[in-house]
Amino acid sequence: MYGGGNIFEPSNHNDVLNEDPVKLQEFEARIERGEKIEPSDWMPKLYRKQLIRMIEQHAHSEIIGALPEGTWITRAPGFKRKLALMAKVQDEVGHAQLLYSAAETLGKSREDMISDLINGKSKYSNIFNYPAYTWADSCFISWLVDAGAIVNQVANSKGSYGPYCRALERICIEESFHLKYGHHCVIHLATGTPKQRQMMQEAVDRWWAPMMHFFGPSDKISVHTEILMKWKVKMASNDDCRQQFLDMYVPKIWELGLTVPDTNLKKNEETGMWEFTEPDWEEFKRVINGDGPCNEERLAVRRMAEERGQWVRNALKSADMKYVTPLA
Repeated sequence: MYGGGNIFEPSNHNDVLNEDPVKLQEFEARIERGEKIEPSDWMPKLYRKQLIRMIEQHAHSEIIGALPEGTWITRAPGFKRKLALMAKVQDEVGHAQLLYSAAETLGKSREDMISDLINGKSKYSNIFNYPAYTWADSCFISWLVDAGAIVNQVANSKGSYGPYCRALERICIEESFHLKYGHHCVIHLATGTPKQRQMMQEAVDRWWAPMMHFFGPSDKISVHTEILMKWKVKMASNDDCRQQFLDMYVPKIWELGLTVPDTNLKKNEETGMWEFTEPDWEEFKRVINGDGPCNEERLAVRRMAEERGQWVRNALKSADMKYVTPLA
């Protein structure tokens, strides 16, 4: 899965103006040549700042994103579905750990990132603020939310920061299995009994608006896109990712006999672009800044997990200290 952030927070472009112009020129020339930037390399302060923001929020989204699906492990229909969903949730938490490790290479500790998450300072993707009422909601997440994540992550895996790109390459491979699992679950419901079909359609109706928010606001109002694309932290704009998702998955939704709750959704045959109702960006802004329907609940779960796991971390630190040889 993929995490968004508070993309309405303005970037401090003065950071770029204050950089050494020679080093900045060399840095941008390396990126233009397609070279990877590694942790020990010189980088502009704003590049480091934006990467930390983007990677840690992606990590938060993976770990919070496991919660709405995790509640369905014990209620999944059948033993095989339970096993598959358990494995998927475990993968998502593992993705978070990979991403926290990548963010740590930029100088922010994992402890600080987790603290900022549970205290509401750092953000996570808007879509994980919504409740999964039914099994069909879990199926929607596994198929279409993961599909949207893959659209973002495949593009960004070709970006400029080495540790993030390498983490994304592994994550995308695992997400492709998640997507196939979710697609299979959706097909089963969409081609099942009238009640199953209705349940799946209601899930699509509930999740479509958050799904359109998922890729972030229109490029016309996003404040981070320009600099992130210049430095190849992002490899595709929000609007491009949204269009790619619609192009790939709306036909698949329609093929299953499901409808999309947007009467304005259609493909303009002349431009090749999808037209749709403009998402409510005020709702997006409100939700991603902590006023989502499940925000308090999701952060409370993470806070509880952090508190209950503290003794394990303390024990590991104590064990490590026993094997440290004192300096003479």
